[in-house]
Order: sequence, then structure tokens, then C-alpha cells
Amino acid sequence: MSRTIVFDLDGTLADTSRDLIAAANACFAALGRGTPLDPVADAGTAFRGGRAMLRLGFDRLDGTVDEGRVDTEYPKLLAHYETWIDRETVLYPGAMEAVARLRDRGDLVAVCTNKPEGLAETLLTRLGVRDAFGALIGADTLPVRKPDPAPLHAAIAGAGGTAARSVLIGDTVTDRETGRAAGVPVILVTFGPEGRAVEALSPEGLIHDYTGLLAEVDRLLP
Repeated sequence: MSRTIVFDLDGTLADTSRDLIAAANACFAALGRGTPLDPVADAGTAFRGGRAMLRLGFDRLDGTVDEGRVDTEYPKLLAHYETWIDRETVLYPGAMEAVARLRDRGDLVAVCTNKPEGLAETLLTRLGVRDAFGALIGADTLPVRKPDPAPLHAAIAGAGGTAARSVLIGDTVTDRETGRAAGVPVILVTFGPEGRAVEALSPEGLIHDYTGLLAEVDRLLP
């Protein structure tokens, strides 16, 4: 039976942090508040979503967070991000080479992300890699999102696989908890914004670059 390898997107397949931070900073700049977020130091917050970036920025500027202001700015952030979604985003080295090798072996591949589905489709298409994945499930594809197991199960099924022969590749505690809830082993990357701190999450596997992915998949799914 074919194996299914499901990838998270932001922080796992691609470093999207600079474009995400730029979208949040555009909101603050339009308010005349400058650009309070740093594209490097705040990358971890970027991968927790648009509202997280807005909360951090308002807290940094005002020492408090008004959720109403966050809600007002969030659609503007998404609109800016969609326009400039691939301005500085890059795929991590070796990511698509690893995906190609998996597919060449007969493995199935999919994406399960907490980025809204439309934005994920747009980004992967602009990067020229959407057709490499048999399924894509985003934050709004279903009524629930990761760490609920349903999106992961949907990605696996959409690619034509089964949970018993699947593994999730991710970079955060959200991915770790998703895999645990779904009964699917998780390989976490140490080159994302959390770095080697993900080791403390005790995933079933770790990779420090994409050259190690196939060996970890083979170990977990012989």
C-alpha cells in the first residue's frame, strides 16, 4: 500500500515569514504607526497567523491589545498579503527535490496547512509547485483546522492514502498535536523558526534538512 507524506506549508515547505510580516507592517504603516514587526526576530509569530502578528504589533506599540482593532485590520492584512504573497517567499532548500523523489518511489504527497486554502493555492501556484501535491487542505477548507485531526485525515484521503500509512511533516507544536490526535507519526523540521527547540516536543522523527527526509520516512513507515 502506498505511503502518504503530508506537508505543512509555512515554516516547513516554504519560508513565508518576510511576506507575512510585510503584510502586517503595511497595516500599521497605513495607521501611521510605522513598522513595529521585524521580519527575522518575529518570524515565529508570523507562522502563528495574521491575528497573532497584529496582536504583537499593537502590544508592542501600545502595551495592550484591542481585539476589535485586530478584527478591523485583519482583512486588510490578508488583502495586502495576497497581492504580495510571493515577493520574498522561498521554498526551503531541497524541499521540492525531496517531494519529487517521494513521488518517483510511488509515495503520495499532500499539503495540510493553517493558511487559508485560497492563499495556499495561490502561493503554491505562483511558486510553480501546486501540481506536485495530490491534495491541499487549508485552514478554512473544513469547519475545523489543525490541531483538530480532521484536516489531516482529509488531506490523506484527498491524496488517495490511509492514515495507517501516513506521516506528517511540520515545524510547530500545532503539527505535533495534530499528528497525535490523528494517530499519525510526525517528523518535525529543525530549520523552521523554532529551530532545534522542536526536539522538546518529542516527535517521532526529526530532520535538519531535506536530504534526511526519505530515510526518516522509511524508518517510520517501512
